[in-house]
Amino acid sequence: MVQDGDTIDALQQVFEGLVKWDENSKVIPNIAEKWDISPDGRTYTFTLNKGVKFHNGREVKADDFKYTIERETDPTFGSETAPSYLSVIDGFNEKWKKGASEVRGVKVVDDYHLAITTVKPCPYFLGLATYPNYWVVCKEAVGDKKQITGITQMVGTGAFKPESYAEKQLLVLAANKDYRGGAPKIDKIERPIILDSATRLNKFKSGELDLTRVERQDITGLNNDSKFKDQVKYFERPALYYVGMNCKTYAPFRDRNVRRAFAMAIDAQKIVDTILSGDVPDAKCPVAHSILPPSVLGFRTNAAYIPFNVQEAKRLLAAAGYADGKNMPTLTMYHRDGQPDVERVATAVAAQLHANLGVNCSLQMVPWAQYLDKHNKHQLEFFHMRWSADYLDPQNFLSLLLSTTGSENRIDYSNPVYDALCAQGDTMVGNDVERLKLYAQAEDIVLQDAPFIPIYIEKDAELISPRVHGLRESVFGHLPHTTVSLE
Repeated sequence: MVQDGDTIDALQQVFEGLVKWDENSKVIPNIAEKWDISPDGRTYTFTLNKGVKFHNGREVKADDFKYTIERETDPTFGSETAPSYLSVIDGFNEKWKKGASEVRGVKVVDDYHLAITTVKPCPYFLGLATYPNYWVVCKEAVGDKKQITGITQMVGTGAFKPESYAEKQLLVLAANKDYRGGAPKIDKIERPIILDSATRLNKFKSGELDLTRVERQDITGLNNDSKFKDQVKYFERPALYYVGMNCKTYAPFRDRNVRRAFAMAIDAQKIVDTILSGDVPDAKCPVAHSILPPSVLGFRTNAAYIPFNVQEAKRLLAAAGYADGKNMPTLTMYHRDGQPDVERVATAVAAQLHANLGVNCSLQMVPWAQYLDKHNKHQLEFFHMRWSADYLDPQNFLSLLLSTTGSENRIDYSNPVYDALCAQGDTMVGNDVERLKLYAQAEDIVLQDAPFIPIYIEKDAELISPRVHGLRESVFGHLPHTTVSLE
């Protein structure tokens, strides 16, 4: 049910899967000690470690993974993420759309062997298997395929287990002293839910928090504060902040010329220079000149990015019948709440469109849960949002977000040539050179069609207390806090 990184970061302390990311951002064994792949590239047979236990003391068996996947693929459960991360499994569609009793591609060989067969060869499957959809849940704790709504149901295998939860206030996780990798070095993790960025910052300064995200507007002040300057750390992530245009909801966006005009009228470099870095060079976010971020397989520095060009933008908009923004229907740009940086960028985009094209664009900030609901229902006509890699494969961006059948395609973009290239790349096993050529062609097409306007690559700024030691990192973020200690 989870669609945001903050919640995933909390849950990874409690739940685990067959595989995981290491500090080199490589997929390595976790509950599975190893795996074998069939010659046709479709069947992955995982050998489970013996003696892995849920927090309630029961040993994890292959049937628990079967139960977990069957639970999530039950259409009455209503997972928004299941089609994105589980639909590659043979038999998913028959259960999801036609009510089959089970997913035939998930087989329990015996207590310690699980076989998962994909519909077609799937070169990115192990990356998929790191995602929360594959994290094993305890059937006797969860109940009959019900959503997890309380901490008594949060029975995982991880290094921490939930101790208490006050809704919209505080989640407390206690160390799992019996964790198979050794007891964590800290006794508890407290995760207060603080929506206001200024409050988060003040609580860090007063010593009430050990780690928090920092908004760009606060970096200059922190950089000038000798006490906190060296406590700000920067992490570039495989995540794209972009502007999305729904090709059905808002009629002018069906015209490629309009989309391209918008892309040419937005000066991403100026946004990064004036809003997202201030006067602190280390804080500067890279401008996005592609859909794929650095560290994702297939990233290129020479993708067919549409450059800033006001005169050509005006010509294209006029050719579409909207010279100087006239005759355009009312346009609203949506963005989420709780992140001032997102609001400031959305405001800058709207201002540039007005200044450069005469387009009037109002702004609407929406609470995150409501925003996600609207986004899932394709109701956001124009929006500023982030997509972060779940695994470091171009399929996770190009096919999932932008192909006609991509389960995360919320903008109703469709191009048959693009679709064909992605479909071929998605199933090509054993030839990464040719596979990446296909994705490069697809990426150039979508950049020129411009249903997405790349703005910048995420570069997290975090305040980390000097008393925190042993944080482990992957490109995705902090890894579970198994080695963290506090002075």
